[in-house]
Amino acid sequence: MANVRLGVLGGTFDPIHFGHLRLADEAIEAFELDHVLFIPAGIPPHKQVQTVTDAADRLMITWLATAPDSRFRVSPIELHRTGPSYTVDTLCDLHRDHGPGAEIYFILGVDAVLEMPSWRDPERVLSLCHPAVAYRPGFDADMLRRVPLPSLMERIKLFAGPHIDLSSTQIRERIALRRSIRYMTPDAVCSYIHTRGLYRAKRSGGQAP
Repeated sequence: MANVRLGVLGGTFDPIHFGHLRLADEAIEAFELDHVLFIPAGIPPHKQVQTVTDAADRLMITWLATAPDSRFRVSPIELHRTGPSYTVDTLCDLHRDHGPGAEIYFILGVDAVLEMPSWRDPERVLSLCHPAVAYRPGFDADMLRRVPLPSLMERIKLFAGPHIDLSSTQIRERIALRRSIRYMTPDAVCSYIHTRGLYRAKRSGGQAP
């Protein structure tokens, strides 16, 4: 049996949007991946000050967004942990679950790569995966060569990311202002957010309806 080529896309997904889905699709084509595993973060180490939506809601939103595509899968692996979620722990768990021969492509943007030296055990992370780095027009590879991680350049895999200017923050802000988020995230996600009343700003005198 051939070893699996697994893409991994992590994030708070608060909420997930079409930019995430297009990024996964581009990675599948670039690296001939068998599938992409979406992993909602439990307690992100770099976002502990920020309030994050309940894990059960973020997991359901991610599942609703990815369910129509058989190449996409969702794992609650980080939501089951107590304390902060570290990439190195997740990668170790994935190799345990998929076998030591699994090829893991950890999908992320250039900005995240620049922060890798601050991650827990970054050289161990690089030994467990290929950073699949999505770049955009104007990208300068020299900035990656200056990252102080000796094995980074031999492990990294570059691919052209989608040109979609979307962010979860933008979606949350639009919802708080009672503005439409249609065509920013799948309809099933829009419906779930509306039904659950997620991201609705509080008005004076009580919570918004």
